[in-house]
Amino acid sequence: MEQRTGFDTLAVRAGQQRTNEREQGEPIFATSSYVFRSAAEAAAVFSGECSGNIYSRFTNPTVRTFEQRLAALEGGERCVATASGMSAILSCCLALLDGGEHIVSSRAIFGSITVLFNDHLRRFGIETSYVAPSDLDAWERAIRPGTRLLFVETPSNPLAEVADIGALAELAHAHDCLLVVDNCFCTPALQRPLDMGADVVIHSATKYIDGQGRAIGGAVVGRDAQMEKVYGFLRTAGPCMSPFNAWIFLKGLETLRLRMEAHSANALGLARWLEQHPAVGRVYYTGLPTHPQHELAARQQRAFGGVLAFDLIGGKEASWRLIDSTRLLSITANLGDTKSTITHPATTTHGRLTPEMRASAGIGDGLVRIAVGLEDLDDIKADLEPGLAAALK
Repeated sequence: MEQRTGFDTLAVRAGQQRTNEREQGEPIFATSSYVFRSAAEAAAVFSGECSGNIYSRFTNPTVRTFEQRLAALEGGERCVATASGMSAILSCCLALLDGGEHIVSSRAIFGSITVLFNDHLRRFGIETSYVAPSDLDAWERAIRPGTRLLFVETPSNPLAEVADIGALAELAHAHDCLLVVDNCFCTPALQRPLDMGADVVIHSATKYIDGQGRAIGGAVVGRDAQMEKVYGFLRTAGPCMSPFNAWIFLKGLETLRLRMEAHSANALGLARWLEQHPAVGRVYYTGLPTHPQHELAARQQRAFGGVLAFDLIGGKEASWRLIDSTRLLSITANLGDTKSTITHPATTTHGRLTPEMRASAGIGDGLVRIAVGLEDLDDIKADLEPGLAAALK
């Protein structure tokens, strides 16, 4: 499609290639392999002399349609779909880094990413240093001669810390590094890091891209040169997306902007209400003017997303009591669902971190995270009110 095509049109139409059946929707190609008309054709496709499908681990029309559509929405040259968000990060790192090289990462990242960097990539000689996402001087000081990749999640999970993507891109390129941005919380509906100079965008498609808690998947988006390396890793190692999941994500992309705007409106309303509640010490949401990086978030994002967190007076005991008192909200660590979810990060998403690491990341025992869904806002407030009132007793 032409570049001037609007976001919503791309979300509905990009990448679609109708078969001879002339279907209106995208078909699911539920097949493991593909048949060639001759030995010569098979040899030509396997060698790359001509294009074609070989094996659904790395060539599947449904997955390819999803990849082309997400790449169009992010403004990237190419997308590689993976089995999960974590496999997207793993594939990116192992494809673009060699043993002995170094990552500088924001310390404000999903707990499993920290475990991947510290426990697994380290065994292959890839080391990681951690810095505050908004401290540009700290990023620069952490860069070594062997640094090749800067990794940031913005806004971060769960404290909604925001990094200056453009400034980090300039810093990365000045030191011959790549900037990788986890855009899971915003999606391209709200934020396009590649437009601000980032080299690679990571997604857990499980979250807002699906939007209804149905499937697991991930994606890596960027320039063709880097994505060819990621694709080469995926082709060999096999952390691939299933055709059925790709079809689900295609359906999710069709309503992405509408859902993200609705999530953002609900979250902003809830954040404002929580900020005034006497049981709440602090609310972490970039849409609030009291957030220290509110202006930066407003420049980088079209809206502020659906995830917020807050410190509850009374610590872990009060937080668990609040969570257990809910009847509408779902107690789960997943996010990006039409249904609101609530969790205690210190004992779930970041539970594998040491107490020292959690303290460094600002994740206290009283912290509660809510991924605000699409229910009526008044019903969400009513579900939280009894537990919040109990925290004051």
